[in-house]
Amino acid sequence: MALQGAAALAMWWDMALEQREEFEHWHSHEHFPERLGVEGFMRASRWLVEDGGERVFVLYELRDHAVLSSPAYQARLNAPTPWSTKMMPHHRNMNRAQCRVLASAGGVVTGHVLTLRFSPGDVPEAALAQAWAELAKEVAGSPGMAGLHLLRHDAPQMAQTTEQRIRGGDQAPDCIAVVSAFASSGLDRFEARLKDPAQAAALGLGGEVTGMAGERYRLSYSAIAKDVAGVTPV
Repeated sequence: MALQGAAALAMWWDMALEQREEFEHWHSHEHFPERLGVEGFMRASRWLVEDGGERVFVLYELRDHAVLSSPAYQARLNAPTPWSTKMMPHHRNMNRAQCRVLASAGGVVTGHVLTLRFSPGDVPEAALAQAWAELAKEVAGSPGMAGLHLLRHDAPQMAQTTEQRIRGGDQAPDCIAVVSAFASSGLDRFEARLKDPAQAAALGLGGEVTGMAGERYRLSYSAIAKDVAGVTPV
């Protein structure tokens, strides 16, 4: 199944390991239910970096891009709960991309994901979307692989939110590829094929890319609204 909806919110940050237990409790049992209670939030997923470090990757799949500036979502961003207010300063080195989906094929929520953050330079968006869509169709059926999804940051026009001020501000990548796999060997083969200069250039990967050779994550938790309806942290 491809991404649910036409938009997504992709985030990366560092969370100190000594804070991990409380973070996962809060994020799973308060924050996910809160976000999935906003109309248009379709699915929430969290992955932890595979090397055992501090990096966290979170993906929210959204009905459409308008959800990112909806009154209901803005209200949550500007009135964080006491627990959220406590946890937000621990989100270090935040990258937060408010995205339109340009290409998507195959599964999303799998045991392993590789994320690539990059700027496509002068590659036109239509050509970029077509190149990734063609690759995604092939990747989705490859050994060890589940799917491939291309997102492009498009920030809605809105003031900085209370949550952003607590965190100290966010950075945002231009484009994001989320590569889903059920076997790490599939990701090995995917990375190897991107070493071809012509392939990389067509995909907009000719410049600096964050994530190649190392930014892999393992699934921690994923939910849709009915999974967390009525959940109360204890």
